[in-house]
Amino acid sequence: METDANLPPERRKGRGVASNRSGRFERFERVGFSDGWEIDEPLPPLRTEVREEVAKTIITRNTSPDIPFDRSINPYRGCEHGCVYCFARPSHAYLGLSPGLDFETQLTAKPNAPTLLEAELRNPRYRPKVIAIGTNTDPYQPIEKDRRLMRGILEVLQAFQHPVGVVTKGTLVERDADILGAMGQAGLARVGVSVTTLDADLARKMEPRVPSPARRLRAIETLSKAGCPVRVMVSPIVPGLTDHEVEAILRAARDAGAVAATSIALRLPREVAPLWRDWLVERYPARINRVMEKIRHMHGGRDYDSDWGKRMTGEGLYADLIQKRFVRARRALGLDARLPPLRTDLFQPPAKAGDQLSLF
Repeated sequence: METDANLPPERRKGRGVASNRSGRFERFERVGFSDGWEIDEPLPPLRTEVREEVAKTIITRNTSPDIPFDRSINPYRGCEHGCVYCFARPSHAYLGLSPGLDFETQLTAKPNAPTLLEAELRNPRYRPKVIAIGTNTDPYQPIEKDRRLMRGILEVLQAFQHPVGVVTKGTLVERDADILGAMGQAGLARVGVSVTTLDADLARKMEPRVPSPARRLRAIETLSKAGCPVRVMVSPIVPGLTDHEVEAILRAARDAGAVAATSIALRLPREVAPLWRDWLVERYPARINRVMEKIRHMHGGRDYDSDWGKRMTGEGLYADLIQKRFVRARRALGLDARLPPLRTDLFQPPAKAGDQLSLF
């Protein structure tokens, strides 16, 4: 693990952050330095590495009072999309890896996820509720194209007629429009597509390996035409950088077929805050004071306030202004309809080979 304060741009091309500082649980930090030998030995660009984890369970439970689900699935750890602001970055510290560049380049896949899911759904004590996927790292990040874990998970959920809510920035979700469309028409699936900005240049800097905003809008259209209800997620809203686009994003998403909308303010937990500040210094030095001043105004003078009920929206005059604009635009565009809950009454484990079939 290399943890130079800032790696040279040629080594981190296409990556979101500039550094690879050790996580908060590490006792030591490794720093690259010259050993005094005047030998030109340039290091290669960082490459994505994927390790496999044989998971023991796949459905994760939570009791957080400000999120609308109690169970989720994360087929991957880390995310190659490299969004500089990603609130999930600190989770990499639990693996002994950096929330910085390691989060984008040192990934973990759970190849037995579909098999484990089927076993857990067949447990006689299991009671169905909506399973959320994509709440930590993106299930449709680039490595999904070859790994196909998300495809396998959806096939299991469809076979069991189990409700699922998917969140993604990845347009690879279009590949699974056949399953998500059929489940959506049955009241079993819904997808949230995150659109942070309509500015392709800003998006490339802030979300380097995420498909362009225009491609994400086309993914909304594809899923909607397939029969899967889509909500646009205007998140995160970045004060002083993307907040002026709220209305335009909602309008573009409505025109693409979105039927609902949500928003989340920028969150900078733990190691994300210094990574974000470093990014601003490098990419938008003239705006750093204005952006950070507004962020701190929304979080009680701090970079982030993790209190439940505040962390998603922020508080104060500026946070209220953004939220009022969002609510007004959502209502005007017809994206404020309350969608019916996904169905749990259709849940039925399919027969296995060798099972005795019912006569009734």
